[in-house]
Amino acid sequence: MNATAIAHPNIALVKYWGKRNRALNLPAVPSVSVTLAPFETKTSVQWGGDSDRFVINGVAATGAAQQRIASFLNLIDPSRPPVFVDSTNNFPTAAGLASSSSAFAALALAATAAAGRQMVLEDLSVLARQGSGSACRSLWGGFVTWRLGTQSDGTDSHGVPIDNEAHWDLRVVVALVSDQKKAVSSRDGMNRTQESSPLFDGWVTSGPNDVAEAEAAIRSRDLERLGTVMEHSTMKMVGTMVSAQPAVLYMKPSTLAVLHAVRELRSRGVPAWSTMDAGPNVKVLTTPEAEAAVIEHLRPHVPKVHSLSVGGPARLL
Repeated sequence: MNATAIAHPNIALVKYWGKRNRALNLPAVPSVSVTLAPFETKTSVQWGGDSDRFVINGVAATGAAQQRIASFLNLIDPSRPPVFVDSTNNFPTAAGLASSSSAFAALALAATAAAGRQMVLEDLSVLARQGSGSACRSLWGGFVTWRLGTQSDGTDSHGVPIDNEAHWDLRVVVALVSDQKKAVSSRDGMNRTQESSPLFDGWVTSGPNDVAEAEAAIRSRDLERLGTVMEHSTMKMVGTMVSAQPAVLYMKPSTLAVLHAVRELRSRGVPAWSTMDAGPNVKVLTTPEAEAAVIEHLRPHVPKVHSLSVGGPARLL
């Protein structure tokens, strides 16, 4: 059977960084995200063929990438037939723009459909999480919490929607410092941080309070409250990265320039708050009314600026 799915990436407003179980991608902290459009991954799956073949953005996957996809498909059916996967992003891959979140959400949805498996969203979220942790949030549109869960098998650690994309019209302006693949993958950076940062325990302890604050801010549509906890979560995460041994340094000079530019905007009364992930690029949370001012202020610092809206759920075509 064949199936095609589209999923949007999400960025964490309260960050996911660290795992309590690496094999299952179970998080050390809960997190809150927003799904983004029009960035998307489109994935087609043919279940059955002569041999496995996985194509990402027009290039055949090899090595670790090939094995990662094969292992994920084995979760759906350990006795599966050969599978053909063709996946394309309309935005940079592995550059700190959450491409793995949309990639594995789309793959989970398309592959299960092609295999003839019908799964509820919570179970699809558990499956997607095992490909990439953040993918568990991209099955839903709008705003999503990823709960820690308590079960050792991870069956209760999945996305839980706070509200859908119609709840709050916001903009996320992406200051694209670099679209190149990161020298240190998110997975490797996360593991190194957890193993060596003296600040990591404090990061884990403070996570649940940040999630509760962000959820309350989203429900009440309080942008200043959400932006404040988002920036705090981001800087705590960065603190654990730079205190790792050796330090995990994703930021570039332009990254810092953008962070200062966002603070300058806010000092002028423009509603704008910044966040980053495992990469040099900065995302700025703002309103539709302030979008143009934010874009104009950031353009001198980076080669490209994207403006994204709150996106909808993953879907089969």
